[in-house]
Amino acid sequence: MVAELSALQQIINALTGLDGLPAVIVEAAVTTAYTSLGGFRISFITDNIQGLMVVLLIILAVITVGTTTHIDRSLVESSGFLNSSLLGWQLIYILPVAVLTNDFFISGFWLRTFASKTDRDLKIGVSIATVAVTGILTLVGATGLLAAWSGAWPGDPPQDGSISFFLLLGQLPTWVIGVVLVMTVSLSTAAFDSLQSAMVSTGSNDLFRNKLNLWWIRLAVVLLIFPVVVVALKSPDILQIYLISDLVSASTVPVLLIGLSDRFYWWRGFEVVVGGLGGLLTVFIFGTIYFHDAQAGANLLLLENGLYSDDWSAFGAFVAAPVGGLIWALGALALRLAVQWTISWRKGERFTALDRPAGTRVVNDNGLGEDSEDVDPYVAGYVETAKGKFF
Repeated sequence: MVAELSALQQIINALTGLDGLPAVIVEAAVTTAYTSLGGFRISFITDNIQGLMVVLLIILAVITVGTTTHIDRSLVESSGFLNSSLLGWQLIYILPVAVLTNDFFISGFWLRTFASKTDRDLKIGVSIATVAVTGILTLVGATGLLAAWSGAWPGDPPQDGSISFFLLLGQLPTWVIGVVLVMTVSLSTAAFDSLQSAMVSTGSNDLFRNKLNLWWIRLAVVLLIFPVVVVALKSPDILQIYLISDLVSASTVPVLLIGLSDRFYWWRGFEVVVGGLGGLLTVFIFGTIYFHDAQAGANLLLLENGLYSDDWSAFGAFVAAPVGGLIWALGALALRLAVQWTISWRKGERFTALDRPAGTRVVNDNGLGEDSEDVDPYVAGYVETAKGKFF
């Protein structure tokens, strides 16, 4: 949410030269109001509007940029963007890891996944979205090159590269800028209300197990919006905000995904928590060793230098996070099993830490299920219905 509001502020400032604070406050107030009253259903409606706005924005951008933007060919070679670089090769690994793990971290995606009517509908929707997003990202990503080669970026004063798309559009006729502003606010609003709905759902289900009145959860989210706005206004670097969350997800999601597999029914929440925290600790250790300085190692957790430093620090951080997380999780698993075995041995009880949880069901081809103690977890149709444990 911080990144969403911060981006809106920068875009309005870049396109109009005006202060983006009023727009940020209005967006936060409006989305908070209708999301609190309409819940997640209203978020689905705005998502449809968002999809339409994206298509219209891309069509408008392709036509206007293609007909009015002048490319300075001397800037093509001097920019060096078409040359091989260390950062380019590093990003082949960093971006897939960062984006993929962070998507698992976004509650809105999970809400839409479980809201699908059937698995078939989910697969169709994901397939359509994959094709659409691939095309959109290709077109939007190319505008970074066009902005640099046309002189729109970095601009005067120099602007952040994350808004180069809008800097390029800022050179278009005034009426185009006006339409772009309307679409931008609509897109930002649709994304922001999805995050708010996801927070309500996470707070209600995950934190309070649906035992607290939903209106108290919504009130808490409303109160949280105030510090979000303040932090957004103080955080001009959008990329750094995303990179911090990407680093957290890269350390946590790999160990979390292990627990989603029926094959690893013995994987517990203890391993996930230790693995996630251990991944971040590994990044700190790597940074301390790499820079020979503990303070620099701590700064690497915040990726103070971003992605564009001419070294291996960012790449090393995104390697250390998932690898370190898995190593710490395996260590936590060994420790937990050792402690539980020792307790069982001292009490003279059977060691049950590796037993399959009770409450499993096998579902046959007719959709009928039966409780069973002796089931093969690798056969098709097996469903695990027991609740997970922390230890």
